[in-house]
Amino acid sequence: MARVERFGTTADGREVRKITLQRGDLTVALLTLGAVLQSVRLRGVAHDLTLGSDQLADYEGEMGYHGAIMAPVANRIGLAQTRIGGTECRFEPNQPPHCLHSGGTGAHRQVWQLLQADDTRATLGLSLPAGLGGFPGNRQAEARFSLGDTHLRLEIYATTDAETLWNATNHSYWTLDGGADFSGHCLQIAAGHWLPTDADDRPTGEIAPVDGSTMDFRLPRRLTPGRPPLDHNFCLSRGQVPLREVLHLQGVSGLRLTVATTEPGVQLYDARAAQRPGRGPYEGLAIETQGWPDAPSFPAFPSIALRPGETRVQITEWRFHRG
Repeated sequence: MARVERFGTTADGREVRKITLQRGDLTVALLTLGAVLQSVRLRGVAHDLTLGSDQLADYEGEMGYHGAIMAPVANRIGLAQTRIGGTECRFEPNQPPHCLHSGGTGAHRQVWQLLQADDTRATLGLSLPAGLGGFPGNRQAEARFSLGDTHLRLEIYATTDAETLWNATNHSYWTLDGGADFSGHCLQIAAGHWLPTDADDRPTGEIAPVDGSTMDFRLPRRLTPGRPPLDHNFCLSRGQVPLREVLHLQGVSGLRLTVATTEPGVQLYDARAAQRPGRGPYEGLAIETQGWPDAPSFPAFPSIALRPGETRVQITEWRFHRG
């Protein structure tokens, strides 16, 4: 059976548990707060591959996004408002004037229910009532984590009883070398287009070709923090597709991470303002497989509408390879 233990109690008195899974060379730890992917360890590698913490207070503070599932809508909603099913809906402008990651009542701030766990898999469930954060529909979500010998799979399921928006993602930060920052990592992304942003990091609506730009990662490129600054969506497709490999990250050590997903986009964020306590910027790279950000504002973007009778299934796999 999976090891399930008490991790702590939130400031408002909610108990948080930690679930540890193991198979082959992988050991993974999850938290019921935010369905956080707290730790990913590969046998023979001395450091954690994702940026986590052993302190619950960190996840209630500056590390609120680290490893968590962002839902119902990851990324930004422009001007914190849109029409859903003919009704004008307003959301928390927590990145004024926009809404980021569904505001302070998003899934990352909720304690999920542990529905099932064994040595290699765990399912966490969450109910989001209609009106929470301004979103319509009573929504039911499940996050199903499962291990292979050298890969981790996440399936996110969502249903609703009224038309709403749904665009979830895991918000883990990855480091293959375990250094002070991700200098020297090589990145490759199977994307021919990207979404330019304005001064608020909100998409402008332009779907720009990567050709001739600093956002062309179709061939492997060595990363230097801040050059270019990364907080952008790379356009993988115009809608969900069968699971396919979309991104490769390789450390100086030769350790490689391949990301496969069903999703039409992947947001890359360089953690320039997402520091762990006592650490510096650019420590890891956020790789967020998701729908295109701020889709309700731009009809040309793939829709993130979720309607009654539908089940949205988003799948991502992280596949690890030794050098």
